[in-house]
Amino acid sequence: MADTKVETIARLAQWKIESFGPTNVYKRSEPFKIGIWNWYLHLSVEKNRSVYIRLFPEPSRVSKEQPPLARFIIRVSTSASNRRPYVSPIHERLLRSSDDFACPIDINFQGRFVIDVEFLDLKICPLNGGEGSSIWPSDGLMQSQASQSTLRCLCRMLEEEIHADVTINSSDGSLRAHRAILAASSPVFMSMFEHDLNEKESSTIDIEDMTSESCMALLTYLYGAISQEDFWKHRLALLSAANKYDIMDLKDACEESLLEDINSGNVLERLQEAWLYQLDKLKKGCLVYLLDFGKIYDVREEMSDFFRNADRELVVEMFQELLAVWKPT
Repeated sequence: MADTKVETIARLAQWKIESFGPTNVYKRSEPFKIGIWNWYLHLSVEKNRSVYIRLFPEPSRVSKEQPPLARFIIRVSTSASNRRPYVSPIHERLLRSSDDFACPIDINFQGRFVIDVEFLDLKICPLNGGEGSSIWPSDGLMQSQASQSTLRCLCRMLEEEIHADVTINSSDGSLRAHRAILAASSPVFMSMFEHDLNEKESSTIDIEDMTSESCMALLTYLYGAISQEDFWKHRLALLSAANKYDIMDLKDACEESLLEDINSGNVLERLQEAWLYQLDKLKKGCLVYLLDFGKIYDVREEMSDFFRNADRELVVEMFQELLAVWKPT
């Protein structure tokens, strides 16, 4: 059936059901992928006549050897304007089979409605016990021993200022770095040092729109030593710097990171950033989240401020997208 398909974006899974109860009291979704697991959603009226939603991974070798510890929220809404959506508390469960989680819905939904499952975290739970390890964010592939040795040397050069030959002045302090590393990482920095500019003569770069902490995050990225925690903490400042100094791999990494955790609380801000920095994938992801997944209703109170302050071309594009989505069939 058409309404067994679950759509996914970032960490959100959405199941649009056209008809349910009283004659059709059981539905099962098609499998959908979040993380490394395929998942199923079940909707049923059980013997006590309550409506239950079940969430569990597809039985497989992966789910058996690496069972997921999921932290998530369930939201159920209908097309009826007078009925408030059901929003569950935050659930955190080890999910191995359909018996591990059943969420009772305490209001009687019938007809057409939408089930959202937003995964706040997914961890791989070791079979022998112990602390689970989150799959978000990923630290990437293990690097070779030679690469690790090179990165350790670069890290020492930065931390101990070994033969540092350029000073970076931030908004609240100064840092020492190496013009060769900066020039190799950014055509803008290279241009500063190749032409007769103040930066070449004084061996000084003024980056007054960044704090020393965010400047250090930029440098540790360029030297290959940035931690995932620092990247996530400073990714908006890093995005601005990547755009300003034409560091395309950093700009792409920031876009992918911002795309990964879109939610109702940040989607309008992300959309503005996507427009400002010309991030087409992020812009498309935000519009899909708002329009195709119907999350524009969750931010309707913030929309007036957004339309008042957003770039006019962005507002026009959003209206065009709205007309395309809501065009009568």
